[in-house]
Amino acid sequence: MKVILQQDVKNLGKKGAVVEVAEGYARNFLFPRKLAVEATQGQMKELDMKKAAEERKLKQIEDEARQLADKLKELIVKIPTKAGDGGRLFGSITNKDIADMLAKQHKITIDKKKLELKDNIKSLGVYPVNAKLHPNVQTTFKVQVTEE
Repeated sequence: MKVILQQDVKNLGKKGAVVEVAEGYARNFLFPRKLAVEATQGQMKELDMKKAAEERKLKQIEDEARQLADKLKELIVKIPTKAGDGGRLFGSITNKDIADMLAKQHKITIDKKKLELKDNIKSLGVYPVNAKLHPNVQTTFKVQVTEE
């Protein structure tokens, strides 16, 4: 009997998969626990529509990430901070500081975990910062650390 899984089932498949199982297993275990439904034509059409909607949603998210990446390429985030002799900072600039200044200056909100620095910034200057906005989209923008 063919069934469509409504949830992930260990050793059987992931949610949305169409699998062949024994009729007794389906009727006595999967159906009562609402883990699966019978794979009728109507259910298959509904599954196809859900998959198409999911693909459109993922495509839209990726397109939005690409637009944000294009916008970020052109930006320079300026971070004023206290510095000592020779341009050494008191403390350091972290991903959180960069994300906060990006939101404050350019009204762009990015999670600090998506920003990659090789090491915390400890002196004045211009530094490249890599932003992973989506698994398929990443970009680099500049951070300029200046003295207050």
